[in-house]
Amino acid sequence: MSQIELSCGTIDYTDTGGDGPVLVFLHGLLMDASLWDGVIADLSADHRCVAPTLPLGAHRHPMQPDTDLSLPGIARLVAEFCDRLDLDGVTLVGNDTGGALVQLLMADGAWPALSRVVLASCDAFDNFPPGLTGKTLVASGRLSPGMFGLFMQQMRLRPVRRLPIAFGWLTKRGDAATAEWMKPVLTQAAIRRDTVRVLRACRTAKGLLVAAAERLPGFKHPGLVVWASEDRVMPPEHGRRLAGLLPDARLVEVADSYTLIPLDQPARFASIVREFSFLGQQRAR
Repeated sequence: MSQIELSCGTIDYTDTGGDGPVLVFLHGLLMDASLWDGVIADLSADHRCVAPTLPLGAHRHPMQPDTDLSLPGIARLVAEFCDRLDLDGVTLVGNDTGGALVQLLMADGAWPALSRVVLASCDAFDNFPPGLTGKTLVASGRLSPGMFGLFMQQMRLRPVRRLPIAFGWLTKRGDAATAEWMKPVLTQAAIRRDTVRVLRACRTAKGLLVAAAERLPGFKHPGLVVWASEDRVMPPEHGRRLAGLLPDARLVEVADSYTLIPLDQPARFASIVREFSFLGQQRAR
């Protein structure tokens, strides 16, 4: 794990290096870059894989007090992060809230390093905050940071993490990862303060992704939409709608997975992304 100092503070990230096509992976709320470990282990053989841990609740370093922790603010941090690493020709890959960040950068259209996108079972349209899981989490942001910390203590228990209001409808097989993601918010007061700020910003951002979707037909680069066919949080119909909005995109559905496809089906997901990436390289020639 490497670290970089951005305008917001310290960001941890994974970077496999190499000369292959650049893939940048974005995770969701109360998650970190380890969401992508299985996928990166596969794709790093022929790609440069970069995965930042964004300030979305499972980060280890508190952000500067004046950091904009709204989703548009965090999307700008993604662009800053990639620019600081001098990444170009980037394929952005986003799952869960990470896919919302990708959509915001697509809709903005002002980041020249972005060349391709992969949207994987993610927040879209009016499904924000998404499903019972997202609505429960964002509602908890009404609490003070101290009370939020007490509320989250129950996430130490596996039966609670497996509830539909927690991670139970997000992943079939990833409980060990979700337990690790909980540690910063359970043990660090500053991370709880950051997380409450993120959740409160989400609560006031109704219509954000509806507005972004209106601009997606203007995205002229190749896109891939990967959706879990059994998803209970991100409606599969939204995957079809996203693919239909983009001028150059296709949809691939993944069986035997919930929302967090990188945890439930990492090998299948890596295979789909590799095919998309190499097809893009052939077209570029």
